[in-house]
Amino acid sequence: MSLNLLLEETKELRAELNHHSVYATLNNVSDVRHFMHYHVFAVWDFMSLVKYLQNKFTSTTLPWTPPKNPTLARFINDIVLAEESDVMPNGVAASHFEMYLLAMEELYADTSHIRQFVNALDADSRPITTVIKQSGLDECIQDFLNFTFSTIASGKDHCVAAAFAFGREDVIPEMFMKVIEGLSDSNQMPAFKYYLERHIELDGDEHGPLALEMMNTICGNDTQKWEEATKTAIEALEHRMLLWTSIELRNPRLLSNAF
Repeated sequence: MSLNLLLEETKELRAELNHHSVYATLNNVSDVRHFMHYHVFAVWDFMSLVKYLQNKFTSTTLPWTPPKNPTLARFINDIVLAEESDVMPNGVAASHFEMYLLAMEELYADTSHIRQFVNALDADSRPITTVIKQSGLDECIQDFLNFTFSTIASGKDHCVAAAFAFGREDVIPEMFMKVIEGLSDSNQMPAFKYYLERHIELDGDEHGPLALEMMNTICGNDTQKWEEATKTAIEALEHRMLLWTSIELRNPRLLSNAF
């Protein structure tokens, strides 16, 4: 196994995801509000994948010792810098999750569900799986989150890296391009448009290609790692597909037109 084989194994799924019919449903502010209601959880849980990789491949313990792979450490730290403390157009630092919440509020989208969920994590020490189960969130959101955190719980660096690289970084540029192309009134949502364009810029030009190189570094010549990483990449893409399909099927406008 190798990166080229992994790319070949996931080629059809990545193409299918990039041409998912959900993009054609994002035609107005109401559609975008509906999309954000679900997608915000994918924005939030992405950072747990990033933090796992940061803890594994950069030096975050005391006393400090140099990272074993400075190139990999630099890439992950660059991701953390951009995702956790990027700069908004007004010069204020904010995480991309916080940017997304601002974009939701700009469109008067309800953020109470995601805020309550994150607050619940701060409030006590229940396992993340318990918080998800008791959250009352839509089943499609719970399924998406459970896959993310079961991958992290596996403790397999190559699997977490695969979920990160193929379920997130590699698909984001084309995915967000589709979203922007579908918006007829994007001028009404500057914060959301900035968030999308920022990800296209970062992930297409920098993070996406480097995420693939990270896979080469972590898996090396280990056939079992490549096989497990390929399985995880496929599952990550499938879970993103299921989330997109659920968002589309639950769109109130499309449901009303069906009767």
